Amino acid sequence: MKHFVYFSTNAVTSGKALSHGDLMKAGRMDIAIHSFIQGIFLSHGVREDVKFHFIFYGMPDPPKHIEISVKKSEGLPEDEKEGRIDLNKKDIATLLKKILYKYREGEKTEVFPGCFVEKKSFLKVVEGLAKENEIFLLDKRGADIRKADIPTNCVFVLGDQNGFPKKELKRLKSISTPVSIGNKMYFASQTVAVVNNELDYRNL
Repeated sequence: MKHFVYFSTNAVTSGKALSHGDLMKAGRMDIAIHSFIQGIFLSHGVREDVKFHFIFYGMPDPPKHIEISVKKSEGLPEDEKEGRIDLNKKDIATLLKKILYKYREGEKTEVFPGCFVEKKSFLKVVEGLAKENEIFLLDKRGADIRKADIPTNCVFVLGDQNGFPKKELKRLKSISTPVSIGNKMYFASQTVAVVNNELDYRNL
């Protein structure tokens, strides 16, 4: 299993806060959604061997951990008005809004098949994944990803345009291997796409 962990300092943490429709003002939720699409979806299918983790630290109720995996037999949950959720920002935002609305204090709640929400910190999520997976930190100054030894069970961690808090970053670097996709500064979603492409070439 492959995992992507996307951390956002400002992405909102309640369904109500995401209901106003402006994804940029919702803590740059648009970046999170683009990254998710590149992580999970293919042109005519989904990556069933990938789990995508959102860690949101924005207001009003941080932190929130959303975990999503998709199976072809299940697809994404249906929208009451438009049928099955399509591959666009609006419908993915609707999915995230519904997941956040269903959060229950003290529980890891499965809102839809393969879609979970809980209150869990960034480090606790990564440390939990590190028990059975190798952690890779996407970092421009890291080692060339093309030369990295990547196992089947792997986790790739990336942040939004604000990066990571210093305390979390220090701990993260101690349990991860920094890797780089190149010497340019890429969008988070582009980074996810390049990582998936590298793993595809390796048949991982």
